[in-house]
Formats: sequence, C-alpha cells, structure tokens
Amino acid sequence: MASFILTLSGPDRPGIVHAVTAFLVQHNLNIIDSSQFGDPTSQRFFMRTQFASAGEKNPELTQLRTAFASTAESFALDFAIYPTAQKPRVLIMVSKIGHCLNDLLFRQSTGQLNIEVPLIVSNHPDFTPLATTYNIPFHHLPVTPDTKAQQEAQVLELVRQLNIDLIVLARYMQVLSPTLCEAMSGRIINIHHSFLPSFKGARPYHQAYDRGVKIIGATAHFVTSDLDEGPIIEQNVVRVNHAMSPKELTHAGSNVESNVLASAVKYVTERRVLLNGHKTVVFN
Repeated sequence: MASFILTLSGPDRPGIVHAVTAFLVQHNLNIIDSSQFGDPTSQRFFMRTQFASAGEKNPELTQLRTAFASTAESFALDFAIYPTAQKPRVLIMVSKIGHCLNDLLFRQSTGQLNIEVPLIVSNHPDFTPLATTYNIPFHHLPVTPDTKAQQEAQVLELVRQLNIDLIVLARYMQVLSPTLCEAMSGRIINIHHSFLPSFKGARPYHQAYDRGVKIIGATAHFVTSDLDEGPIIEQNVVRVNHAMSPKELTHAGSNVESNVLASAVKYVTERRVLLNGHKTVVFN
C-alpha cells in the first residue's frame, strides 16, 4: 500500500484541517499521522499529514496534486505531496574533517536515514578511500578564491545531472557564494560547530575555551548568503568543564555535531521541516 506525505503552509484561518480531512475522505484516503501548528506571531498555519489509500487501488501522485490544488487555492496554501517511499537524493560536501561524513554514510548504509547518496564532493582528496568503502563516487573539486565561481558551477551542474534534492555540508569549510545559495535556496543544510548564534566563524571551540563556557553544542541550519544565520533546524549541547583543553572540547563537540546533523537530515528528508520566515517549524 503506497503512502504519501502532504505538507502545507499559509495564512491561519478556520477550516483548513477540516478541508484537508474532507479531501482525504472524498478520495478514500486514510490518515496515518498528522501534525499541525498555528503560529500566533506570524499568523501562519503549518501542517504535515501522512496518508495512504483506504482501498486496494493506490492513488497516483500527479492526480493527487492536481485534485488538491483547488483546496489549497481556496485557503491560499503552499503545498507539496511526496511519495513516502521516495528517497531524497543527497549530495554531501566535505573538506578535511570527516566525522560527520562518516556518520551520515554509516546511517544511510544501515537504513537509519532513508536517503540516496549518489555523490560526495570535496575540495580535498582525503576521503576518497572512505567513499570507495561505501561504493559512492567521489569528486575532488579543489577551489581557490580565483576559481570559486567555476568550482561552484561544477557543483550545480552535478546537482542538475544527478537530480539532487538536497546538499549537506558535512564540515565543508568553504563559504558558499550568494549564487549557489540562491540556486539551492532551502535545499542546503550546514552543521556549525557551535551553539549559534554564539561563537560564529572560525575556531569556535577556542573561542569557547577562552570564555570558559560550561556547555558546548552544535547547530544545523539552512544555508543562506548570511554566514551562519540561516533558519535553524536542530541544536544540541553537551556539558564541559574548566579542566578540558580545546582539543578535548573539539572531541566532545564532534559527537554533538554528528548527531545534530544526522537529525537535521532526517527531519528534512522526511518532510518534517517547514520554513516560517527566518525560523522553522519542525514536526519531530
């Protein structure tokens, strides 16, 4: 039995949930799971519903989208419908620090992440052997300030050729240009090795050490042209103490980074994250 995920957002007003459920009943569809949220500040409504056919015949995706369009239009809703079984295609980018990459590949290979990884891109060749272990093509695309535009054009061409749904920056230590950010708006996730908005930029664990922090953490967020200021998807922290060196803080932080990034990838690829201005709604 095929199942689907409906996500929608729009101006908050009475009757949206009733209209959605009425549509599903009309088309002999059964709700498996549903979550909704009305934001009192933005006055917008958000909903994620997983449903399946209540009969023997599976509905067709194109017909569902066409049929629901009139309901969405009547409430001024933005909506999308996805087959639950469809695995989002994820391009992972990395530099020379590999714990997040290794963690994502392991989770994907063991079914913890329901994604396809058709390609790994790096500005360094270091993780070619790791990619080979998982039988994933590895593209070494070096970059300098003078070649940044050409390198990013290659990335976008790979995105097009491979029908990539999402780019994940797994400690890719290059600032993306506004051109790439705009081309993949809402479809790039970054892991920042600090608990944003504190300690932005380089060497955050050294900054944390100098300030004598008692917790460190990591933040996964959508990438925008504003460095490390995109909508936040997931965050977590771990307690530390005065006796820990910057190296020990880094080791503690790497575990948090891996877990936070994996959670963010899971939420986004399961269609649980909806943009709400500069924030997100996460149905987790």
